[in-house]
Amino acid sequence: MKRWKKLGCLGVLLLVAAVGCTATVLMSAAATNQTGGSITGTVSAAEAGIPERMMAAYLTGAAQVTAHVAGCKGMRWQILAGIARIESDHASGHAVGASGDITPSIVGPRLDGSGTGGNTTAIPDTDGGLWDNDSEYERAVGPFQFLPETFRAYGKDGNADGTINPHNADDAAASAAVYLCGKGRDLSNRDELRAAIHTYNLSWAYVDDVMSGIDRYDALGRVPALPSGNVGAVIQAALAQQGLPYSWGGGGPSGPTTGICCSPGGQDGRTVTGFDCSGLTQYAYSKAGISLPRTAAGQAEVGRRIPASAGYNALQPGDLIFFGYSPTSNSTIHHVGIYLGEGKMINAPRPGKPVLIDPVTAMPDYAGGARLL
Repeated sequence: MKRWKKLGCLGVLLLVAAVGCTATVLMSAAATNQTGGSITGTVSAAEAGIPERMMAAYLTGAAQVTAHVAGCKGMRWQILAGIARIESDHASGHAVGASGDITPSIVGPRLDGSGTGGNTTAIPDTDGGLWDNDSEYERAVGPFQFLPETFRAYGKDGNADGTINPHNADDAAASAAVYLCGKGRDLSNRDELRAAIHTYNLSWAYVDDVMSGIDRYDALGRVPALPSGNVGAVIQAALAQQGLPYSWGGGGPSGPTTGICCSPGGQDGRTVTGFDCSGLTQYAYSKAGISLPRTAAGQAEVGRRIPASAGYNALQPGDLIFFGYSPTSNSTIHHVGIYLGEGKMINAPRPGKPVLIDPVTAMPDYAGGARLL
């Protein structure tokens, strides 16, 4: 599904919420936290749900930025990935060559003021159709969805091949890093980071969307110390399933099982072995001798309920954590995970994504938790 925001200072930027199967190739990347410090451990491209070649572009783009903006602090691959996740779903559906060139090119709708996606301001062509194949009106281009005029102002040669092209992953990532750094922002400061993202698209809802992705990428590779006893057994059992595919209807007390691959509705008959959200929690809690109902809504009826109004701070490691359309109605709960502590949970998030660690803020509709241990 594509959504469009009204023009801001940077222009209209494509927002994509597409779901697809994640890449299986691996690339290690040093994980960093929200203050820019290194964290022990590595993160694979597959674990992050990012194609390997795009992850490489984010890493090099972040590493190069101080050569262009000497005063910039805190730039990291997670920030670039958070932007590109929204703008193009990491160039989903397009091939990214070894040189970083993306085919076919990613080009947004014509910005002719017709009202498509909320755009009501016509933007006349500025590049003679060079990058967007439209010599009359502008279109956003590349995996970071720059307007051609903006890319000319900030574009950098990220792969040192002598050309600067928004349809090249390395060039686009380096250019986005430079744009976000401005004249020398400290992006390890969350307020400055949010302000930088707001310049990219003048919508605070957009900022929140991007930040949720950054928070999830920041959380990868960081796991709080395991508790002892049954709580530790439950958490360890869930953590051991990281990387297994989401399988709608899959999983249970005995482990991963076969379910639907890619979507509860309109699926094409493919199947995959793995877990859905409640199948994962069933499996983990079975290690403590606890039998849970099959659905997330059913699991909300078990144990001591922790209301959403108590906030995340009321949760303890090992608690079930719920998300629902109405925080006071268990029947509306649509997702469940296991709270790890320090604002993180282990969960099977959705079709196309593997079992992984997420910040609890990665999903809206927080509906409280339940304590069974």
